[in-house]
Amino acid sequence: MSARGDWLLRATAGGYRERAIAMQNLWLLVFVSVLIWSGIDPKDYFTWFLEASPALAGLAVMAATRRRFPLTPLLYVLILVHCVVLMVGAHYTYAEVPLFDSIRDLTGGTRNNYDKLGHFAQGFVPAMIAREILIRKRVIKGDGWRNFLIVCCALAFSAFYELIEWWVALAGGEAAEAFLGTQGYVWDTQSDMMLALVGAVAALLLLGLHHDRQLAALGEPGPEPARA
Repeated sequence: MSARGDWLLRATAGGYRERAIAMQNLWLLVFVSVLIWSGIDPKDYFTWFLEASPALAGLAVMAATRRRFPLTPLLYVLILVHCVVLMVGAHYTYAEVPLFDSIRDLTGGTRNNYDKLGHFAQGFVPAMIAREILIRKRVIKGDGWRNFLIVCCALAFSAFYELIEWWVALAGGEAAEAFLGTQGYVWDTQSDMMLALVGAVAALLLLGLHHDRQLAALGEPGPEPARA
């Protein structure tokens, strides 16, 4: 490589690192700001802890792996949006988010459906996380089987979360009612998992190509085709 080409490569890599650092700082600023707001006089502190815990766990995992496994910018944005959804639900409880009370009243509905947004995100975002890990770790070849496994992972994550809600309800009794947020809907668990499925499929259809471009920009190989 020529000296000019080598300089250009270093400058491009340096510029990418600078943008990545700026993005991480902005990410933390938004996360911490929403977390502080969420924790100020929430509807119920026990429910706040239960709902905000996944966001805090996600932050801890990303902090621990940021050097050896930095994520694509797309994934950082998606995770942040999901964390904000969690922390807003933690502040108000999922059954009492004001904006979705207004939507319920305008549409003549009978329940606050903010929890359904949360479960859609619960499929959408984990699907993209699974996609990034499977592609970068070369776990499986071929889009078909990879996408099938991604959807299975998203559904498994959603089902496991429903089990956590059940265990919390058994342990907490009436104190866990706001965490469950069923609002009297008998098919709440099934509809939650259905929305997670829809979210996972939507993520793959809408963001797959964009995700591939960001993986290439990160210096990672793209999806490996299956052998004939």
